[in-house]
Amino acid sequence: MSDPTREAAFDLLGAVLLRRRSLEEALSTLPQIDPRDRAAAHRLAATVLRRAGTLDAVLAPYLRKEPPDPVRLVLRLGAAALLLLETPPHAAVATAVGLARSRGLTPFAGLVNAVLRKVATSGAAALAELDAPRLDTPTWLWTSWGDAARAIATAHQQEAPLDLTLAAVSEPPDGAALLPTGSVRFPAGTRVADIPGFEDGLLWVQDAAAALPARLLAPQAGERIADLCAAPGGKTGQLAAAGAEVTAIERDPTRLARLAENLHRWQLTADLVQADATAWMPPAPLDAVLLDAPCSATGTIRRHPDILHLKRPRDVQALTRQQDALLAAAIRMLRPGGRLVYAVCSLQPEEGSPRVAAALAQGGVRLDPFTPEELQAIPEARTPEGFLRTHPGLWADRGGMDGFFAARLIRV
Repeated sequence: MSDPTREAAFDLLGAVLLRRRSLEEALSTLPQIDPRDRAAAHRLAATVLRRAGTLDAVLAPYLRKEPPDPVRLVLRLGAAALLLLETPPHAAVATAVGLARSRGLTPFAGLVNAVLRKVATSGAAALAELDAPRLDTPTWLWTSWGDAARAIATAHQQEAPLDLTLAAVSEPPDGAALLPTGSVRFPAGTRVADIPGFEDGLLWVQDAAAALPARLLAPQAGERIADLCAAPGGKTGQLAAAGAEVTAIERDPTRLARLAENLHRWQLTADLVQADATAWMPPAPLDAVLLDAPCSATGTIRRHPDILHLKRPRDVQALTRQQDALLAAAIRMLRPGGRLVYAVCSLQPEEGSPRVAAALAQGGVRLDPFTPEELQAIPEARTPEGFLRTHPGLWADRGGMDGFFAARLIRV
């Protein structure tokens, strides 16, 4: 037998691993199915993407030769159901065999049945002996993360919790843990639509680390501030909630429309501009600019495990050129004494301090280090240079956080 969850999960994995599309894009093109099946398929596919190296290592002893790619997808789905999602063995094996048959892989149905029965019997013991964090992390990423690699990769083994930013006048909802930085947290798997206040715009989804750059910009009421590359709008919302006069710049019209919808639901206002931030200039110099630049997004792997399979080192090299151009443009927008916070949700060193050094070398700005007082809620995230550097291994006892780099510059 097969079922809608496995069918949809197979489609999602094929889109990511065989056609190199993002998981979010693949989700948007799924056929209409019951929302519960869709959510379960997303969870199953994300589990396979997160733990693919480990699953392949468990399967390897039972495969005499490399199976075709679609067959490996079926085997990974079955192994994930057995070992990571606690699906009863009979159901996990039967649905995997049914999936193979429904996808035109009937000649391999016997192989799927035999391999997964062996996994059901001895896979858990094999799994316990493996170095899962290392196996599930591409070598180039592991190497780039240095001494923090194991802590980061260990955090990637689990789903991320659900973090929310509160509107200025909101009280934390029942059941939420209030974090030292001011965000609130619910356990992984919480349905945000069920949280009181979400539909009323009193709070929005934003990782605790993602909320820090706007707070470190310290927006003041009446200040003229640009939020560059602004969608989906969490940081725009923070700036507007503080009373700033915000101009949100976003190049992509679809993402800009989503930003507009979010601001409407949050009952906040900003001037929305569809433009390339490297070419746009304000009518008058600004008090502050927040630049959360396009990046490799490796700091969000817990939420987007497809990144493990889609990103390559050459992608980072191309992004650094774009980041330099955006930084130069952001500096031009500022009045003398105006401040700029540069941020990326990346764990890659090249996208952090070297970009700040390049901007400083061009002149016109000085570094304004974050002070220990500003980061007293999370002192371990302050670097010796006064940068912000978070990663998923921080706050391990609280559920971790996304990886972010941020720095503050002042126009001279």
